[in-house]
Amino acid sequence: MHLPPHNSRKRGSEVPVFDVELRPHRSLSPLGFWLLMSAVSAVCFTAGVAFVAMGAWPVFGFLGLDVALLYFAFRLNYRSGRLVETICMTDRELVVTRHFPGGRVREWRFVPYWVRVSLEIPLSHDSKLVLSSHGRHIQLGHFPTSEERQEVAAALRTALACRRELPQT
Repeated sequence: MHLPPHNSRKRGSEVPVFDVELRPHRSLSPLGFWLLMSAVSAVCFTAGVAFVAMGAWPVFGFLGLDVALLYFAFRLNYRSGRLVETICMTDRELVVTRHFPGGRVREWRFVPYWVRVSLEIPLSHDSKLVLSSHGRHIQLGHFPTSEERQEVAAALRTALACRRELPQT
């Protein structure tokens, strides 16, 4: 996660004064995933052949099932890692866009002057970062670490404070 003060990406005809993208972190790279699956498959195949030689042939099938379940668990994990949240604030609006893994997109729009940022203290793994305005609330980034949520909250509060100091148009 990177928090640039300004970004050259434009929304409509306005340049954002705050623009951040939140993505879940995955510690295992695609190459690491294939290496892990190859190692697990080799170990299970070797053990399965040994069990077949001893006459316990059904174990071979269960070891294959273990490999298949592990593969599908990792694929589901990587799919959930495609969730992306963007927070973009221009002079006129703050837009939160959530791109879900299945392709669905949800968007919330706020007037920056009225937005309040709250972060549960004391910070813990499940501290909530919430934007609220006029009775509407949205919880942001349940996947970043508590330190990253604190960094986003501080940067967003600073950007909102700067926006409030500007004369209203």
